[in-house]
Amino acid sequence: MRVMIFGATGALGRECAKQCIEAGHEVSVYLRSPEKLPGKIRKRVAVYQGDALDGDAVAHAIGDLASRNGQVSILFAIGIDKASPEDLCTTATRLIFESMRVHGLKRFVWCGGGSTLVAEDQITLGARFVDFFARTFMGLRHRDKLHQLELLAESQDLDWVGLRPLQMVSGPHRETYRIGFDQFSGMSRIHFADCAHGMIRMLSDDTWIHKAPIIQY
Repeated sequence: MRVMIFGATGALGRECAKQCIEAGHEVSVYLRSPEKLPGKIRKRVAVYQGDALDGDAVAHAIGDLASRNGQVSILFAIGIDKASPEDLCTTATRLIFESMRVHGLKRFVWCGGGSTLVAEDQITLGARFVDFFARTFMGLRHRDKLHQLELLAESQDLDWVGLRPLQMVSGPHRETYRIGFDQFSGMSRIHFADCAHGMIRMLSDDTWIHKAPIIQY
Protein backbone atom coordinates (compact mmCIF):
# COMPACT_ATOMS: atom_id res chain seq x y z
CA MET A 1 0.00 0.00 0.00
CA ARG A 2 1.15 3.55 -0.67
CA VAL A 3 0.82 5.85 2.31
CA MET A 4 1.48 9.57 2.80
CA ILE A 5 2.00 10.70 6.39
CA PHE A 6 1.39 14.25 7.58
CA GLY A 7 3.14 15.06 10.86
CA ALA A 8 5.84 12.39 10.67
CA THR A 9 8.31 14.16 12.99
CA GLY A 10 6.14 14.00 16.12
CA ALA A 11 6.09 11.09 18.56
CA LEU A 12 2.97 9.60 16.95
CA GLY A 13 4.01 10.39 13.39
CA ARG A 14 7.42 8.77 13.79
CA GLU A 15 5.74 5.61 15.04
CA CYS A 16 3.37 5.69 12.06
CA ALA A 17 6.31 5.99 9.66
CA LYS A 18 8.35 3.29 11.40
CA GLN A 19 5.50 0.79 11.54
CA CYS A 20 4.35 1.49 7.98
CA ILE A 21 7.87 0.73 6.76
CA GLU A 22 8.00 -2.44 8.85
CA ALA A 23 4.64 -3.50 7.39
CA GLY A 24 6.04 -3.18 3.87
CA HIS A 25 4.09 -0.10 2.80
CA GLU A 26 5.55 2.42 0.35
CA VAL A 27 5.82 5.50 2.55
CA SER A 28 5.96 9.21 1.73
CA VAL A 29 6.05 11.97 4.32
CA TYR A 30 5.00 15.60 4.12
CA LEU A 31 6.72 17.84 6.65
CA ARG A 32 8.29 21.23 7.22
CA SER A 33 11.64 20.09 8.61
CA PRO A 34 13.03 16.87 7.09
CA GLU A 35 16.12 17.14 9.29
CA LYS A 36 13.94 16.35 12.33
CA LEU A 37 13.09 12.93 10.89
CA PRO A 38 15.37 10.19 12.27
CA GLY A 39 17.94 9.08 9.68
CA LYS A 40 16.79 5.44 9.79
CA ILE A 41 13.34 6.56 8.68
CA ARG A 42 14.38 9.36 6.32
CA LYS A 43 16.44 7.09 4.09
CA ARG A 44 13.48 4.74 3.60
CA VAL A 45 10.73 7.23 2.72
CA ALA A 46 10.03 9.79 0.00
CA VAL A 47 10.12 13.27 1.51
CA TYR A 48 7.92 16.19 0.44
CA GLN A 49 8.88 19.39 2.23
CA GLY A 50 6.26 22.03 2.90
CA ASP A 51 3.88 23.65 5.35
CA ALA A 52 0.57 21.87 5.92
CA LEU A 53 -1.16 25.25 5.60
CA ASP A 54 0.33 25.88 2.14
CA GLY A 55 -2.43 24.73 -0.20
CA ASP A 56 -0.25 24.78 -3.32
CA ALA A 57 2.48 22.70 -1.68
CA VAL A 58 -0.02 20.19 -0.30
CA ALA A 59 -1.69 19.91 -3.70
CA HIS A 60 1.67 19.40 -5.43
CA ALA A 61 2.75 16.64 -3.04
CA ILE A 62 -0.51 14.71 -3.18
CA GLY A 63 -0.81 15.24 -6.94
CA ASP A 64 2.72 14.00 -7.56
CA LEU A 65 2.17 10.88 -5.50
CA ALA A 66 -1.27 10.20 -6.99
CA SER A 67 0.10 10.51 -10.54
CA ARG A 68 1.96 7.23 -10.10
CA ASN A 69 0.35 3.82 -10.30
CA GLY A 70 -1.73 2.64 -7.37
CA GLN A 71 -4.02 4.07 -4.72
CA VAL A 72 -2.71 6.39 -1.99
CA SER A 73 -3.98 6.59 1.59
CA ILE A 74 -3.35 9.45 4.01
CA LEU A 75 -2.29 9.16 7.66
CA PHE A 76 -2.81 12.39 9.60
CA ALA A 77 -0.67 12.70 12.75
CA ILE A 78 -0.09 16.46 12.97
CA GLY A 79 0.14 17.60 16.57
CA ILE A 80 -0.80 20.89 18.22
CA ASP A 81 1.13 22.92 20.77
CA LYS A 82 0.72 26.35 22.36
CA ALA A 83 2.42 28.05 19.41
CA SER A 84 0.19 26.46 16.77
CA PRO A 85 -2.13 28.71 14.76
CA GLU A 86 -5.86 28.50 15.35
CA ASP A 87 -7.44 25.54 13.53
CA LEU A 88 -4.13 24.13 12.26
CA CYS A 89 -5.44 20.57 11.91
CA THR A 90 -8.80 21.67 10.53
CA THR A 91 -7.30 23.86 7.82
CA ALA A 92 -4.66 21.28 6.89
CA THR A 93 -7.37 18.61 6.65
CA ARG A 94 -9.48 20.82 4.39
CA LEU A 95 -6.54 21.35 2.04
CA ILE A 96 -5.76 17.64 1.99
CA PHE A 97 -9.40 16.81 1.25
CA GLU A 98 -9.45 19.22 -1.68
CA SER A 99 -6.52 17.42 -3.27
CA MET A 100 -7.86 13.98 -2.42
CA ARG A 101 -11.07 14.77 -4.27
CA VAL A 102 -9.20 16.08 -7.32
CA HIS A 103 -7.22 12.84 -7.57
CA GLY A 104 -9.90 10.38 -6.53
CA LEU A 105 -8.26 9.36 -3.25
CA LYS A 106 -10.52 7.97 -0.54
CA ARG A 107 -8.85 6.74 2.65
CA PHE A 108 -7.94 9.27 5.34
CA VAL A 109 -6.96 8.03 8.81
CA TRP A 110 -6.48 10.64 11.51
CA CYS A 111 -5.78 11.02 15.21
CA GLY A 112 -8.21 13.18 17.16
CA GLY A 113 -8.75 13.51 20.88
CA GLY A 114 -11.00 12.03 23.53
CA SER A 115 -12.19 15.46 24.63
CA THR A 116 -14.27 15.81 21.46
CA LEU A 117 -17.33 13.86 22.51
CA VAL A 118 -19.44 12.12 19.87
CA ALA A 119 -22.97 10.74 19.91
CA GLU A 120 -21.84 7.13 20.44
CA ASP A 121 -19.82 7.91 23.57
CA GLN A 122 -20.90 6.75 27.01
CA ILE A 123 -21.14 10.08 28.82
CA THR A 124 -19.95 9.10 32.27
CA LEU A 125 -18.62 11.38 35.00
CA GLY A 126 -15.13 10.61 33.68
CA ALA A 127 -16.09 11.69 30.16
CA ARG A 128 -17.60 14.91 31.48
CA PHE A 129 -14.39 15.64 33.38
CA VAL A 130 -12.35 15.14 30.20
CA ASP A 131 -14.64 17.55 28.36
CA PHE A 132 -14.44 20.14 31.16
CA PHE A 133 -10.66 19.88 31.49
CA ALA A 134 -10.10 20.23 27.73
CA ARG A 135 -12.39 23.24 27.39
CA THR A 136 -10.82 24.95 30.40
CA PHE A 137 -7.12 24.18 30.01
CA MET A 138 -6.61 23.01 26.41
CA GLY A 139 -8.76 25.52 24.51
CA LEU A 140 -6.66 25.81 21.35
CA ARG A 141 -6.21 22.06 20.92
CA HIS A 142 -9.79 21.26 21.89
CA ARG A 143 -11.31 23.77 19.48
CA ASP A 144 -9.16 22.58 16.59
CA LYS A 145 -9.98 18.91 17.14
CA LEU A 146 -13.67 19.78 17.47
CA HIS A 147 -13.66 21.78 14.23
CA GLN A 148 -11.71 19.03 12.48
CA LEU A 149 -14.28 16.47 13.56
CA GLU A 150 -17.08 18.71 12.26
CA LEU A 151 -15.30 18.94 8.90
CA LEU A 152 -14.97 15.18 8.75
CA ALA A 153 -18.67 14.71 9.51
CA GLU A 154 -19.44 16.90 6.49
CA SER A 155 -17.16 14.83 4.23
CA GLN A 156 -19.16 11.65 3.73
CA ASP A 157 -17.80 11.25 0.19
CA LEU A 158 -14.40 10.27 1.61
CA ASP A 159 -13.59 7.08 3.52
CA TRP A 160 -12.27 8.80 6.61
CA VAL A 161 -11.80 7.05 9.91
CA GLY A 162 -10.05 8.05 13.08
CA LEU A 163 -9.06 7.30 16.63
CA ARG A 164 -9.52 9.45 19.73
CA PRO A 165 -6.85 8.76 22.35
CA LEU A 166 -6.98 10.30 25.81
CA GLN A 167 -3.51 10.38 27.36
CA MET A 168 -0.85 9.38 24.82
CA VAL A 169 2.43 8.43 26.46
CA SER A 170 5.70 6.78 25.52
CA GLY A 171 5.91 3.05 26.05
CA PRO A 172 6.37 -0.34 24.37
CA HIS A 173 4.39 -1.57 21.41
CA ARG A 174 1.86 -3.97 22.98
CA GLU A 175 -0.64 -4.48 20.13
CA THR A 176 -3.26 -5.18 22.82
CA TYR A 177 -5.76 -2.35 23.29
CA ARG A 178 -9.43 -1.48 22.95
CA ILE A 179 -11.03 0.42 20.08
CA GLY A 180 -14.67 1.38 20.45
CA PHE A 181 -17.08 3.49 22.44
CA ASP A 182 -16.26 2.03 25.83
CA GLN A 183 -16.32 4.11 28.99
CA PHE A 184 -13.27 6.33 29.42
CA SER A 185 -11.87 8.99 31.73
CA GLY A 186 -8.93 11.32 32.05
CA MET A 187 -6.88 8.36 33.27
CA SER A 188 -7.39 6.36 30.06
CA ARG A 189 -4.05 5.83 28.34
CA ILE A 190 -2.49 4.53 25.15
CA HIS A 191 1.12 4.39 24.04
CA PHE A 192 2.09 6.33 20.93
CA ALA A 193 3.23 3.04 19.40
CA ASP A 194 -0.16 1.38 19.85
CA CYS A 195 -2.12 4.41 18.65
CA ALA A 196 0.01 4.31 15.49
CA HIS A 197 -0.64 0.57 15.20
CA GLY A 198 -4.39 1.16 15.44
CA MET A 199 -4.25 3.88 12.78
CA ILE A 200 -2.30 1.67 10.39
CA ARG A 201 -4.82 -1.14 10.86
CA MET A 202 -7.51 1.26 9.71
CA LEU A 203 -5.82 1.77 6.36
CA SER A 204 -7.40 -1.51 5.24
CA ASP A 205 -10.17 -2.09 7.79
CA ASP A 206 -13.61 -0.67 6.96
CA THR A 207 -15.13 -1.42 10.39
CA TRP A 208 -15.05 2.18 11.60
CA ILE A 209 -15.57 4.15 8.37
CA HIS A 210 -17.04 7.58 9.22
CA LYS A 211 -16.55 6.86 12.93
CA ALA A 212 -14.14 8.14 15.56
CA PRO A 213 -13.86 5.52 18.33
CA ILE A 214 -11.79 5.84 21.49
CA ILE A 215 -8.50 3.92 21.67
CA GLN A 216 -7.28 2.93 25.15
CA TYR A 217 -5.89 0.04 27.17
